[in-house]
Amino acid sequence: MENALTQLIDYELYLFILIVVLGMLFGKLAGWLRLPDVALFLIAGMIFGQAFHWIAEPSSSLTNQFILVIGSTLILFDGGRNIRLSGLKHVWISVTLLSIPGVILTCGAVAAASHWFLGLPWLHALLLGAIISSTDPATLIPVFKQVRIRTKVRETVESESAFNDATGSILTFSLIAILLGTEHVSVASGAWQFVKTALGGLAVGAIIGYAGAFLTAHVKIGFLRDYATILMLAAALGSYLAGEHLGVSGFMATFTAGLIWGNSDVFKLHMEDKKQEMTHFSENVTVLMRMLIFILLGSQVNFPLLLKYVWPSLGIIFVFMFIARPLVVLVCTLPDRKAKWTWREIVFMFWVRETGVIPAALSGMVAGLGIAHADLIASVTFMAVLITILFQASTTAFVARKLGLEEDSGGGGAHGVPSAKPGTQ
Repeated sequence: MENALTQLIDYELYLFILIVVLGMLFGKLAGWLRLPDVALFLIAGMIFGQAFHWIAEPSSSLTNQFILVIGSTLILFDGGRNIRLSGLKHVWISVTLLSIPGVILTCGAVAAASHWFLGLPWLHALLLGAIISSTDPATLIPVFKQVRIRTKVRETVESESAFNDATGSILTFSLIAILLGTEHVSVASGAWQFVKTALGGLAVGAIIGYAGAFLTAHVKIGFLRDYATILMLAAALGSYLAGEHLGVSGFMATFTAGLIWGNSDVFKLHMEDKKQEMTHFSENVTVLMRMLIFILLGSQVNFPLLLKYVWPSLGIIFVFMFIARPLVVLVCTLPDRKAKWTWREIVFMFWVRETGVIPAALSGMVAGLGIAHADLIASVTFMAVLITILFQASTTAFVARKLGLEEDSGGGGAHGVPSAKPGTQ
C-alpha cells in the first residue's frame, strides 16, 4: 500500500514538472512567434502526449478533473477581478446582452449546425453549443496588452468574455443534469434552473467576496491584511465550493467574488498597497493553470475521431465564427443607443471571440462524466479552440489597424471610460 502511494506521488510530481517545463519552453516559443501561448500549449500536448506518449493522463482521472475545476475557478475569479465596474457604465447594456442572450443565441446556432453536420441528438448538440459559446478572458487580456484598442471596445470585449464564461458554464451544467436524468426536461424548468443557479451563484459570490475584502481592507476590522493574497485564493476556491454545495453555480459565485474583490474600493475597502502583490500572484497562477489545462487537453485529443469528422467539424466552426458571432453582435449591440457603436467597432467585435480555457475545461469535465458523444464534443471543442486562437487572436492587431481602432499610447478611452486593470499574462 505504501509503495503504491509513493509511486502515485512520484507520478503526480513527474506529470506536474513535465507540464511546467514544457509550458515554459512552448510559452517562450509563443512569444517569439507572437502567438497566444495556449495555442502552443495545445501543440505541446499533442506532441508529447500523442507522439512521444510522455503524458498519458485520461480525461476521466481524478487528477485531470481536479486540475480542470481548480484552473477554471481561479481563472474565472481573476477574470472578474480584472473588470472595473466604473468602466461598464457606458456599455453595460451591450455587455449584459452579449453575456446572456448572446450566449444562448450562439448555443442555439452551434447546436443547429452540430445536429445538421454531425447528426448529434438535439440535447447533445445543445451541450456542444453551450460548451463553446463563451469567449476567453485568459486569451483576450494578454492580446489586448499587446494591441492598444479603443478603451470602450476593449472594456466591452473583456467584460463580455469574463461574464459569458459564467453563463456558458451554467448552461452546460444545466444540460448535463438533464442528460444524466437529474433534472426534468421542460422549457419552464430549464429557464428556472438557469435563473436560480445564476442568481444564487451571484449572491454566494457577493457575500464571500465582500467578506474576504472586508476582513482584509477594513480600516478597523481588517486584521488579515498581511494575508491578503492568501485570503484572495481562499475566497476564489471557497466561493466555488459554497456555490456547489448550495446547489447554485460555483463558477458564477467565484466570478462574482472576483468582481467584488477587484472593485473593493467601490465599497470603501482599499487595498492599493497589496495590489501589485496580488496581481503578480494571479498572473503566475493563471499562466500555470493554462499550461496544465491546455497541455493535458492536447494530450487527450482523439485524432482518429478528429480526422473522421474533420469536415463536419469545420462546417460547425464556420457557422460558429462567421454566422453565429456576427448575428449575436448585431442583435446585442444595435439596441444599445447609449454606447453609440460605430460599424467599425461592431465589425471588430465580429472577429474577436476566441474560445479558450473554460470551454476546454468544460469539455474535459463532460468527457470525465462518460456522457454519450463526449469524445466527439471534445474533438470539436479542441478544433474550435485551436482555430479561433490561431486565426483570430493572432490577427487581432491587423484587424484593429485596418479598422482604425488602435489607440495612441497616451489616449484615453471613448466616453472617458478608464483603462482596465492589469490582466493575466
